[in-house]
Amino acid sequence: MSGGSSKTALALALQLSNELLVVAEAGDVGAVADLDAERRRLLDSLRPVYGHMDPSERLVLQRISELNDRALGLLEHRRRRTERLMDTAAAGRRAVVAYSATRLQR
Repeated sequence: MSGGSSKTALALALQLSNELLVVAEAGDVGAVADLDAERRRLLDSLRPVYGHMDPSERLVLQRISELNDRALGLLEHRRRRTERLMDTAAAGRRAVVAYSATRLQR
């Protein structure tokens, strides 16, 4: 991959990372997976030139990594929130079952 095409691929990967963060904030896990796969293909295509990148290209890779960390954090937070909601719903169902057996007999 030439220097110009690697810069183009990095710029596109950075753009995809920004889009990925936006859809992660919206909670669209399917879109996150699609964007991540596309970005992964781009970054894998850059593998042969990783050792020959200039400092500006390395900064772009660092920014991509930071955006990825933020997106993962958002998705992890969303997963934990969903788990708490499911736990609360399960506790409510257990309470309904427990209290339904103690109804007043008329």
